[in-house]
Amino acid sequence: MESTDKMPQRPSLLPGVDASKWPWWAIALAFLGLAVSMLIVGSADYRETFIYLLDGIATTLRITLLSFLFATILGLITGLARVSKNVFFFNLSTLYVEMIRGIPLIVLIIYIAFGIVPVLIELLNGAGIPVSIRDWPMEVRAIVALAIGYGAYEGEVFRAGIQSISKGQMEAAKSLGMNYLQAMRFVILPQAVRRVLPPLGNDFISLLKDSSLVTVLAVNELTQLGRLRRASTFRFLETFNVVAFLYLSMTLILSSAVRWLENKMKIQE
Repeated sequence: MESTDKMPQRPSLLPGVDASKWPWWAIALAFLGLAVSMLIVGSADYRETFIYLLDGIATTLRITLLSFLFATILGLITGLARVSKNVFFFNLSTLYVEMIRGIPLIVLIIYIAFGIVPVLIELLNGAGIPVSIRDWPMEVRAIVALAIGYGAYEGEVFRAGIQSISKGQMEAAKSLGMNYLQAMRFVILPQAVRRVLPPLGNDFISLLKDSSLVTVLAVNELTQLGRLRRASTFRFLETFNVVAFLYLSMTLILSSAVRWLENKMKIQE
């Protein structure tokens, strides 16, 4: 006899469409973004807050782009030193990586802005190089601090990328008459860079969010302007709804770009 325990299947609202495979998370985010966008258009408080925060978006992106650029350069140098057979460069780069990764980023920002920079200025003035404290505004100090902080992480990304390349590649390059630097430049690094682009993109997104930490330096980026707006209007919910919406919009756009980059740069094994 045939079993009668089978539950009858509910008819689908859209025959032939498997709704279980839909990106419901993306649909939920889209509706959330649409709701906030409608509030910005229809509510004076939301609209004024959005207009007030526009300058903060530009400052946030500027800090993020410059910090990441310098962090990538510093990370590449650090990564090369971390795989070097030179004892001095290896230990110096390892000290930098371990020390920076062991300090919270917000502590590093404060320490560099209010500790290292003033001491550096005094040393330069003592050496006969006239430098004013005004030559180092808080935004510049924030960029330096974020670059140093993220440089350690990018150094590990580059180190892992270089070490992921087969040792036979280096041996083949040397068999063609290349020295170590030439082999790194023309053989190893082009392949390593291709592999580290996706994690670098993820770190760029993280840096965008961590740029909010420079609010402790009173830099007028997005979070700081949100705090000022909240203090002047006492509209906490409206202000930080817009702040969160703007951060989420920027990170989602960058996440989409990173996924596109991963697909574009995917290495066929």
